[in-house]
Amino acid sequence: MSLARNVFVQTFFTLGSRVLGFARDLALNARFGGGGSGPLMDCWATAQMLPNLFRRLFAEGAFAQGFVPVFAASRAQDGAEAADKIASQAMAFILTVVALVTIGLEVAMPWLMPLLLSAYVNDPGTMAIATLMAQLAMPYLVFMTLASLLSGVLNTLGRFALTAAAPMLLNLCTIAPLVIIQDQVQAAQWAAAAVAFSGLLQCALLWWGTRKLGVKLGASLPVISRGVRKMLAIAVPGAIAGGALQVSSLVTQMLSGSDPGARSVLYNSDRLYQLPLGLIGVAVGLALVPRLSRHFAENDHAGATRTMDDGVGLSMAFTLPAAAALLVMPFFIIDATVTRGAFTSADALRTAEVLRQFAWGVPAFVLAKVFTPPFFARQKSKRPMQFSLVSVAITVVVGAGLWYWFPTMGIDGAIGLGIATSLGAWVNVFLLAAALHAEGAYTMGSRVWTRMVRLLIATGLMGAFAGVCAWQYELLSQLLWRKEVAVLAVIVIGVVIYGVAAFALKAVTVAEIKGALRREKGVAGVPSAGEG
Repeated sequence: MSLARNVFVQTFFTLGSRVLGFARDLALNARFGGGGSGPLMDCWATAQMLPNLFRRLFAEGAFAQGFVPVFAASRAQDGAEAADKIASQAMAFILTVVALVTIGLEVAMPWLMPLLLSAYVNDPGTMAIATLMAQLAMPYLVFMTLASLLSGVLNTLGRFALTAAAPMLLNLCTIAPLVIIQDQVQAAQWAAAAVAFSGLLQCALLWWGTRKLGVKLGASLPVISRGVRKMLAIAVPGAIAGGALQVSSLVTQMLSGSDPGARSVLYNSDRLYQLPLGLIGVAVGLALVPRLSRHFAENDHAGATRTMDDGVGLSMAFTLPAAAALLVMPFFIIDATVTRGAFTSADALRTAEVLRQFAWGVPAFVLAKVFTPPFFARQKSKRPMQFSLVSVAITVVVGAGLWYWFPTMGIDGAIGLGIATSLGAWVNVFLLAAALHAEGAYTMGSRVWTRMVRLLIATGLMGAFAGVCAWQYELLSQLLWRKEVAVLAVIVIGVVIYGVAAFALKAVTVAEIKGALRREKGVAGVPSAGEG
């Protein structure tokens, strides 16, 4: 499969998952409110903190990016049986470690929750609900660890569809109790339990996928074999490097726990700005690793550069307009789609101001997913780990400072957390790009920079249109009968404007699209996958 085909397969199913996730968030906000409407949404967001951290670290690529090179190399050099043995040993070892961590978190949760959600520390009822919800959702960590390994196996073999489709089960399972159960507290608790149950279903689906391909994974006692040590040497730093954004997000969530409603605001803005990252950045990152592994194994520097050029161009072609829309019309988007039930326009306004600060960091979040794979493919994951730690440090220091300083000026402290997260993301990208250039692994050439300029012009035209529409939000809502119709019309017209401008400026050409979709030979030692 070509890079573009792999990305489109991943993006297609991820889009389906995100649509279901959006439906779930609509149900959550309608039932529980947000931004200060009530404690249940804060309880839900807190219960999802650790499971979401691990899901984004592992299930969305960081662990898979560390595991894939080792598994692929073993399969190519030693055969399928040896590779399956390494995968089985890795599974046994990692599951044991994560299971122990999960049990520890379950036991410690009554003492952790006052730190995670300090705004309600004097409300024993809310603290008890939040603690139980977190404990019900926590087993998801174990299931996602297994799912990440199974996803790595499938991606190495060129199968991307199941790994992208599996998260749909999470949203389907959590929507059900929100719709069926009438009591608010019971609905929230059953939804938290459904998170863990969905993890079990995802593992079952991915296990079936690996067995169908003939991969034989067996249960065994955990051992630290040579293969496991090699995998951990790449995967652990890789998980830290790939999870810089997630660790920063966790820190901002920790800070926000002292402000009633701030946790809900960050949860909703996080879901929106993570959309282009999940649809584009993760998809491109997962598709790049096997292809770059082949190029570097064959000392094909020109092929690796061409693949990276395609990855940067493809990711930015989709990311820049999305970031512009979130930057210029956040209230329009949130109020038109989310405001209903217990979620008010005041909640939408507060969320929009925070989302605007995350928006200018979106291209950096996606570029980090593109610039990290060359390190994984060359089994050099310590450098991006170091850069991610610098990024996290900047986010924590700046975020904490703005969180406490902004309220003294009458500004929402959550806005400062958004600013710090975006700033840290851009620092991470600059460090990654500089290291790739210094190591001779990749440098953005004139062709890529020219395309970026053209994409920015096309994005500017679309952004100007979206800005005018956001300014006339009330009028458009009246002219088009409903605000939901208005935002849909603006998005459709904006996409058309951007597409026409991109083609007119030759930022994207038909020939390039055909070339990107053309099939290429598979990863070394791995058969080509025609159907993902």
